[in-house]
Amino acid sequence: MAIKAILFDLDDTLLWDDRSVKEAFQATCAEAAKQYEVDTEQLEEAVRREARAMYESFETFPFTKMIGINPFEGLWAHFKEGKQEEFRQLQSLVPSYRKESWTRGLRALGIEDETLGAKLGDMFAAERRSRPIVYEETFEVLDQLKGKYKLLLLTNGSPDLQQEKLAGVPSLAGYFDHIIISGDFGRGKPDATIFEHAMSLLDITAEEGVMIGDKLTTDILGSNTVGMRNMWINRHGLPQASDIVPAHEITSLRDIQTIIDSLE
Repeated sequence: MAIKAILFDLDDTLLWDDRSVKEAFQATCAEAAKQYEVDTEQLEEAVRREARAMYESFETFPFTKMIGINPFEGLWAHFKEGKQEEFRQLQSLVPSYRKESWTRGLRALGIEDETLGAKLGDMFAAERRSRPIVYEETFEVLDQLKGKYKLLLLTNGSPDLQQEKLAGVPSLAGYFDHIIISGDFGRGKPDATIFEHAMSLLDITAEEGVMIGDKLTTDILGSNTVGMRNMWINRHGLPQASDIVPAHEITSLRDIQTIIDSLE
């Protein structure tokens, strides 16, 4: 059956989120190194570890896991939108979460300085916010696909944060006929209902769509569940989980059209 619609993930599929986060960590850890003799890579590792441990200890963790909001998004998100009460809890948690993640990271390296921890927490948020990085081929491929297929953006995350990411690259949102954010919908990938909602908006069957994404556990598992073909974009040569098998594996968005042509 001919492909009528293409569903895209956002983070690390169209936007290079991992690089944005990495560069924000590097810049913030370099600031700490101006005041103390610290290994910046060790500090980054410590902050990531402390942030994840704190994040998973919060009562909101099951919700954030279901919606698809990772600990490092919590280090710069505001969580001002979203109808669920958990977003209000997150909104109240994040100021101390940012400060404590960096303060505890410093402490892990033998540095006790809450004032610097607070400063670094604010700095990381600003550094990440200033880095909306897009993959080299993103707009080239979207230009090729727009008009030939219906395009839908299907992204996990907090409504205000994902909208802010899109606002950071103003020309991106206009390519899509529909944009679905898990925090708005109420459930995240890989839940089948969010894929069914996407198909309803596109007015397609599962056989008429294809999902493009970088995460086996969300993009590929979810589309597999509803019987939709998919392409796992694996830019970094990651091993494939034996229990989650993508229909196709690609290393660049430029491979999409060739595979669709082969399907048709």
